[in-house]
Amino acid sequence: MAEDPELFKSREPFLRRATEKLGLYPSNFLSAMEQIRGSVRTVTPHQAAGVLVLLYFHISPSDPRSEGQFVFQLIKRSSRVSQPGDLSCPGGMVHPILDRLLRPLLFHGPFSIVRGPARIYGSQREPAIQKIMSLFLANALREAWEEIGLAPCRVRFLGPIPTYSLTLFRRTIFPLAGFVERPGSIRPNREVEKIVEIPLASFYREDLIGCYTFSLPEPTNTGIQKSFQYPCLIHCDPDGGEEILWGATFHILTQFLQIVMDYRLPDWEKGRIVQRTLRPDYLTGSSL
Repeated sequence: MAEDPELFKSREPFLRRATEKLGLYPSNFLSAMEQIRGSVRTVTPHQAAGVLVLLYFHISPSDPRSEGQFVFQLIKRSSRVSQPGDLSCPGGMVHPILDRLLRPLLFHGPFSIVRGPARIYGSQREPAIQKIMSLFLANALREAWEEIGLAPCRVRFLGPIPTYSLTLFRRTIFPLAGFVERPGSIRPNREVEKIVEIPLASFYREDLIGCYTFSLPEPTNTGIQKSFQYPCLIHCDPDGGEEILWGATFHILTQFLQIVMDYRLPDWEKGRIVQRTLRPDYLTGSSL
């Protein structure tokens, strides 16, 4: 781990670094989008979704003079949606009409969130990538407004993160990082059980990096219960509960840290083992 995580306690120096590193990092948005478009006429077309990696600089309200720290603001998915109980970034499927109508406001509206260095780095990318990036940014911001009531004007865009293709769904995620500049009330909708804040520094604690082992709710055709293993982060809530960050969201957040901080994941297979069986409605969510 090349960079000192003490930088997570310095708001503006870290934001400058994140904007520069993400702005200069090669984007695979165009090639990923071309693959998705090429699958449209196949039997199982691929889908695209934008997500917003939200960073917030948290200062204790009881002691404003205390040292602050950066956290990832995540949502815990409710039982009404697919992948219930998982931690994820706000986001969802692209709305082909609405998101294209919202896109110009990100750059030219009175509350433009693409400004400063992030705007300069974005303008240096080829036009096709700029177009795709702004579409998924509009998509992710709209979803964040619907899911948690986050007003787009409160977000400062930092840059894109490489895409990630899901294994249990034919879907590619287009992540974009944003900083919540001003705190405000959070209004989770029916898709969100609660908000979970994970300090960026937690990824540097080897005792919190573990091995998430899960099995599908139904055996395979051979009658064998198939199991899978993924790296995970074990997060302890202030109320004493425990949340497990794994899968696509874990990968996207560690990718962010790798680009910005030259982060290297510890040997997760030697960490604590967390065993779960996925719920029968994991892929669909409850209809209630």
